[in-house]
Amino acid sequence: MIKIFNHYIHRRTLLQIFLDFGLVIGVVIAAVVWRTRDPMGAVPAALPSATFLAVLSLVINAALGFYQRVHNRSVAQSWARGALFLVLILPVAYVVLRFVSLEATEREWLALTVVGGLFVMLLHRVHVGHGGAASIMRQRVLVFGTGTHAKLVGRTLQKSDPHVDLVGYYASPNEAVAEVSAWGILSPNMSLTDIAIEQQVDEIVVALAERRGGSMPLRELLDCKLQGIQVVDMATHFEKTLGQIRLDSVSAGWLIFGDGFSQGLLRTVVKRLFDIVCAAILLVLASPVILVAGLLILLESGGPILYLQERVGRNGRLFNVVKFRSMRTDAEQDGKPRWASAQDKRVTRVGRVLRKLRIDELPQLFSVLNGDMSLVGPRPERPYFVDKLTQEIPYFAVRQSVKPGVTGWAQVRYHYGASVEDSAEKLQYDLYYVKNHTLFLDLVILFETVGVVLTAKGAQ
Repeated sequence: MIKIFNHYIHRRTLLQIFLDFGLVIGVVIAAVVWRTRDPMGAVPAALPSATFLAVLSLVINAALGFYQRVHNRSVAQSWARGALFLVLILPVAYVVLRFVSLEATEREWLALTVVGGLFVMLLHRVHVGHGGAASIMRQRVLVFGTGTHAKLVGRTLQKSDPHVDLVGYYASPNEAVAEVSAWGILSPNMSLTDIAIEQQVDEIVVALAERRGGSMPLRELLDCKLQGIQVVDMATHFEKTLGQIRLDSVSAGWLIFGDGFSQGLLRTVVKRLFDIVCAAILLVLASPVILVAGLLILLESGGPILYLQERVGRNGRLFNVVKFRSMRTDAEQDGKPRWASAQDKRVTRVGRVLRKLRIDELPQLFSVLNGDMSLVGPRPERPYFVDKLTQEIPYFAVRQSVKPGVTGWAQVRYHYGASVEDSAEKLQYDLYYVKNHTLFLDLVILFETVGVVLTAKGAQ
């Protein structure tokens, strides 16, 4: 894993991005060189168009989820996303290539070549998404410990990261009972350093419930680190591999003394300017959709078109969130707050479509403009649920240290939450965002949000 602007990205993902970027530019330049009489003059003229097309391809691929290391798509679903990629990129490619200074026949050849290159890239993306990782890009992980914590790490690794080889478990001297399968426990007759070198381990995850009293061989762990092997604790491991701050592995000390949670003035100013510019542009672009949505709501069930609800913002400040009304006007006539659920009978027919496409969220852009919300951040909750969840889930109040967002890391990583358990799962992603939020991570989330909207993932 490589940390870029506080966000962890796998080396394999970076390699895929560089390959795709190089492929598009290479195809355009090769076609220009092959078909023009003056390659030295044509290549510099074609380079800006090639670069723009390559960047746009990366953006669309990222939005469609092709760079996600872990996914649950079928091959058919990946091909459907690939077809959508071509639908989005080909018209733009046609327009962009017209700016290249070539004769008509040469431009036609260039267009055909670029289409072929984009199709090859698509084939590669689908193959990579469903094929095994190359051995040189796989990571070999050894878990130090055999107890409950070690079992959790091993199970999560095998379930959530297909590009990791779990070498096995190495028992701590003070662990009396092993919770993991006996076949996975490595020989206690060899030192930790010797086993790590012999098994070509890339990373050691320390997964112990108790670290005092000689539980950890500090000298051997240091020797492993000096051999180039990464040594991390459970919390850091899950943060890197899953994009979570897991509640079952984190401590207050880890949060306090670790890096992250930066709330500096520069970050605040940059984020606010970014919110204002993007929200204004999105409102202009979405204005026809907003007008049509309002008209459909009015025709189906009359007014009101908008729905105002009190939510908890940054530092516990209350504000009214604005959404298109997607439920009946008597949805909570008894005054008791309820979670929204799948196939909720309170949702109208128009409201179901608006929720599916996330159109009901568009009026929140006005809340972004007036400063109550940000484009990206934890979703704002109702005061009733905030009080309840703060009492039941540790560190829940930490998410209120930043402005709530229209979209967020939890929204693109986890399905719609409708219970205390779901809120606890989503909080683990929210904590990651609060700890590591930067403009770069905001852009990553916005790209993935486009993919969530296009595929109607997790809508209720």
